[in-house]
Amino acid sequence: MMKKFFNDTGACFPEEHYMVDISNKIKRMFEMLDRGNYFVINRPRQYGKTTLIGILNRFLKSQNDFFPIKISFEGIGADGFQDSLSFIEAFLSELKNNLKTAGNNNIIKFINTNISLKRIDELGIWLSELIRIIGKKTVLMIDEVDKSSNNQLFLDFLGMLRNKYLKRREEGEYTFYSVILAGVHDVKNLKLKIRQESDTKFNSPWNIAVNFNLDLSFEPIEISSMLKHYTEETGIKMDIDAIAASIFYYTSGYPFLVSKICKIIDEEILPGGNKDNWTQNDVEKAINLLLKEKNTNFENLVKNLENNKDLYDLVRKITLSDEKFGFNVLDPLIDKGIIYGIFKTGGPLVEIHNRIYKELILDYMTSIFKREAILKSPSINYSLEFSYLKEDGTFDFEKVLLKFQEFMKKEYSSRDEEFLERHGRLIFLAFLKPILNGKGYDFKEAQASEEKRMDVIVTYDNKKFIIELKIWRGQKLHEKGILQLTDYLESQGMDTGYLIIFDFIGKTKKGKIYKKKHINANGKVIFAVWV
Repeated sequence: MMKKFFNDTGACFPEEHYMVDISNKIKRMFEMLDRGNYFVINRPRQYGKTTLIGILNRFLKSQNDFFPIKISFEGIGADGFQDSLSFIEAFLSELKNNLKTAGNNNIIKFINTNISLKRIDELGIWLSELIRIIGKKTVLMIDEVDKSSNNQLFLDFLGMLRNKYLKRREEGEYTFYSVILAGVHDVKNLKLKIRQESDTKFNSPWNIAVNFNLDLSFEPIEISSMLKHYTEETGIKMDIDAIAASIFYYTSGYPFLVSKICKIIDEEILPGGNKDNWTQNDVEKAINLLLKEKNTNFENLVKNLENNKDLYDLVRKITLSDEKFGFNVLDPLIDKGIIYGIFKTGGPLVEIHNRIYKELILDYMTSIFKREAILKSPSINYSLEFSYLKEDGTFDFEKVLLKFQEFMKKEYSSRDEEFLERHGRLIFLAFLKPILNGKGYDFKEAQASEEKRMDVIVTYDNKKFIIELKIWRGQKLHEKGILQLTDYLESQGMDTGYLIIFDFIGKTKKGKIYKKKHINANGKVIFAVWV
């Protein structure tokens, strides 16, 4: 028997892969199709759509009164959409391949009969006869419907199914009991791509579909089910609930990211036959390795940002400037961010889907920032990591902040306030990256407050450093912010924190004030620098 593994590419199969228990999701989907609903599963790439349909297909085969037909438009190339004859031939080929193992002689005989269908309406008549012969509640599932985007033939096909759906109660009419389409875009989005601007944009041929609101992300309890399965098969021990909660904290349950983190721990961090038990530190190591990796998921995310300037600007404002935008799915820009998996749904504000994506986006923007030569400091040798180590080998973060202060004084003292308020955080992140030099990593957390705070959490040699970046808004808000930081340090079990204050007010006749200070508050020590 083949050893199971964590899968991060393509569909997952229970016989081959460690998988989360999605039986509750299957149950809720079955409730929808049992009512005869037609619906579209439109979710970002690598979000588990194909796996979900595959498991649903297996489940329906176990139900005596249902007959599932699962096909994919992945197998229909560009030639299949040249004209109606080509499309019908390609569609029937996919359909027949699925039905070959139906185990019903009448069905096999029917699909093997030579036919010549040239129009979509003729295909509709043929499908009615097929469903009559099947004699069960027939469910059609089509994966990868995005392959048909920009094609009127597919919309004509949907129009045919819609027409048959509306006539389903008429005597002698046979049609699919339920139809499920799966892809990144909703069918309405496909419609928008090919219609002329003068056409009515929201006249979709698939307005018979009900909303599909099922959350396909993995909850901690579902991640735990996969880890439990893994420990039972391998004998490896871990605090399952704690590890699952940690993975969820960083991924928000994005299926690809969940599987990828587990795969990295299993195959890269703890490889070989004598594996160690999993720890929280292994999760953080896996994330660090993942963020250095080039994969299609990350490439798609960056590509979608680069190809949509307005979306890029919105994401930059959310991640770097901590600007707040109310969530409204009817806003086309926000909806586009959801389609691409960049934004999460359900909250009052627009938020990046998960902490890994947030980190990836910030790292990418930092890279662009440096590439465009905004950050230039040949005279300051800040990137030599050994210069930030104490005699005992521990990381000296106070020295990092003092060097950053020196750097800002020399390189940016003449820059205007608007530039620094817009780019100050980005300058620090770009400054910090070469110092960590792959041996440490950092995560950013924007904090909702009047001071527009951002927390940077750095891990170096298994030690954690919490740095807060904020803009000076006066003594009163400063004192309030100090208390918030001490509370955060307490929640993290830390006694020491660090603070970078971008001060555009504190100036004298001699120029901007650059100072440092150790602040004692609530039993915590905070080292602060003003830049």
